[in-house]
Amino acid sequence: MDRLNSKELILPLIPLRELVAFPTVIVPILVGRDKSVIALKASLSTYGGYIFLAAQKNQVTEAPLPEEMYEIGTIAKIEKSAEQNNGSYRIVVQGLKRGQVLNYVDNSDFHLVRLDILEEHTDSSKDLLELSRNLIALFEEYINLKRVRLPGIMTRLRPSQLADAADIIISIINIPLKIKQSLLEELNTYARAVRVYNVLKKEVLQLRSQRDIEPKLKREEGQETDYEEYRKKIMAAQLPEYVKIRAEEELERLAAMPPFSAEGTVSRYYLDWLLAIPWKKFKKENKDIRLAAQILDEDHYGLRKVKERILDYLAVRLLVKKSEGEILCFVGPPGVGKSSLSKSIARALDRKFVRVSLGGVKDEAEIRGHRRTYIGSYPGQIIKGLRKAASMNPVFLLDEIDKLNSDFRGDPASALLEALDPEQNAEFTDHYLDLELDLSQVFFITTANFTDNIPPALLDRMEVIELPGYTEREKLQIAKIFLLKKQAEKNGFSPDEIQISDDVLLSIINEYTREAGVRNLEREIAIIMRKTARNIVETGKKRKEKGNKIIDQALLRKYLGIAKYNNQKIFHSNEIGVAIGLAWTAAGGDILVVESRMLKGKGELILTGRLGEVMKESSSAAFSYTKLKLFELEMDTEELKNYDIHLHIPEGAVPKEGPSAGVTLAVSLLSLLTGIPVRSDYAMTGEITLRGKILPVGGIKEKIIAAHRYGIKHIL
Repeated sequence: MDRLNSKELILPLIPLRELVAFPTVIVPILVGRDKSVIALKASLSTYGGYIFLAAQKNQVTEAPLPEEMYEIGTIAKIEKSAEQNNGSYRIVVQGLKRGQVLNYVDNSDFHLVRLDILEEHTDSSKDLLELSRNLIALFEEYINLKRVRLPGIMTRLRPSQLADAADIIISIINIPLKIKQSLLEELNTYARAVRVYNVLKKEVLQLRSQRDIEPKLKREEGQETDYEEYRKKIMAAQLPEYVKIRAEEELERLAAMPPFSAEGTVSRYYLDWLLAIPWKKFKKENKDIRLAAQILDEDHYGLRKVKERILDYLAVRLLVKKSEGEILCFVGPPGVGKSSLSKSIARALDRKFVRVSLGGVKDEAEIRGHRRTYIGSYPGQIIKGLRKAASMNPVFLLDEIDKLNSDFRGDPASALLEALDPEQNAEFTDHYLDLELDLSQVFFITTANFTDNIPPALLDRMEVIELPGYTEREKLQIAKIFLLKKQAEKNGFSPDEIQISDDVLLSIINEYTREAGVRNLEREIAIIMRKTARNIVETGKKRKEKGNKIIDQALLRKYLGIAKYNNQKIFHSNEIGVAIGLAWTAAGGDILVVESRMLKGKGELILTGRLGEVMKESSSAAFSYTKLKLFELEMDTEELKNYDIHLHIPEGAVPKEGPSAGVTLAVSLLSLLTGIPVRSDYAMTGEITLRGKILPVGGIKEKIIAAHRYGIKHIL
């Protein structure tokens, strides 16, 4: 190797035909031409076995001239040399470095050249290791696809030696000589490796395509093979008679089609779907009521009405062997457990669970499938769900049914009528299959936030079960029983390692969340767990030494910041013209403060606070009732003509709608006009009529919870 330490070098040259030698690569060469044999002997006798290998530009030339050989080649060391019977030599050479011919010293007996040893370089900013790993992985796939045995080749490819790996790989793959020569001449290691990767990737893609199409090419009678395979599957499948007849008809159509035709692909796809549907498969369900009750209690706290309904259904199943499937609709605000309760029902019944989200679905074909006349048609979500469940009696959740939309593509809600009608769903027809399907054993559950957006015909077919918001105490129990353990395990703690007292949990519930469910409560608990985990890691102390971690009010403020919600909306003193009402929102209940004042004017009623049409009409009714009441009390109402009454409901950016604030508006006006203050520890709700009658309104539970949260003792 001493010869390679100098910048320039004089060595014998052996021209190569149909071969490019690379550094680090061991190559066997047959040397037979006269000049090449003399150059070989000179190398062994005079030049220490070093030789320069350069590829010929014209592969058929017997005695190439200097201009007929590439200037850049490989400096190599002759490791073995054996003379053959015909006077030629079989040698094994080890590539060492790249070299470039500066000039030819002698051309008489053999080619003797002066060389410049070329040094490689690369861009240090590039990720060489990642490229090397990808290149080696791709090469491994290449040799597997080629099905060639190269013992020990993968052990020679090291990710840390990108240049060597690229040279070894390019010397093995079968590509044109000109491409190999151009890669030999590339001195930028990164650029060369990228080019090798791209060349290799192209080869791998071709091999993949060849592998995929090979079985088809080998089967000249491929159509007959498909026919026999489908015939066996149809005979083995437990299909209803009418489905079996349709499958056999489709199979005969397939047999009459040309091989690999587009129509044949459509028929195969249709047959695949017919065979994939679990026509007569039913999962044996749990009929142990006590076990079902235990499972429901394990998964959810409270929800007594829902649990009783499921247990009632189980009892009927025990008495009636073939009862119809159930269709329930869980209605409630986000986060109260509608979807998770559906999973628990499936677990309690020991049935498969399938979920389909209907939010934003506008196309009827998503429910009933596309007709086969359309290109790219496929079945609807109900058929896909049954295939996924692999049984005809799953618990099937249709999530967000109130968010279905309709447009020119059809009305998905109308398409659901047949599936959710117990009188019709035994003969449900999907447009793609065009066959009747019995859905009577499917336990359908739908979820919605409101029933207002569900079409009446669809709502009439479902048993609506309302899941109202949780009370403060219910949230506390859910957090203690479920959420703390779940988030502790999720963040790497044992269930009892993080201790949070009831007072701290109540602070989280009241000051950091404002919701009917517990979704945000779980998020806040998760934040505490993550902050605690980070604190343990940063302090570097062993967890065993620290013992159980107690979260107090100080740590709560540190981890979650200042309180997001302030419950001190209530005035602590009784004021004239100020009344407190109760309102229902999607996040649960809340209070509504109504303020009224008199201004010089023309006897008009001024309304502010972003009130909706119904609330404006309710305000007018309350104003009229107030004047009538004053007249009954024989109070002077003439002065009202000289004053405007301004009714305002604070938080003007929040839209307010509904008739339930009518009584609150009337009390505020009566207080203003009589000069009698309204007690601040009273809250009220209800629609008022001109006769002073109070009509019932909804959301009472949520409103009572809101009153309790703000410390109100009396509710009207």
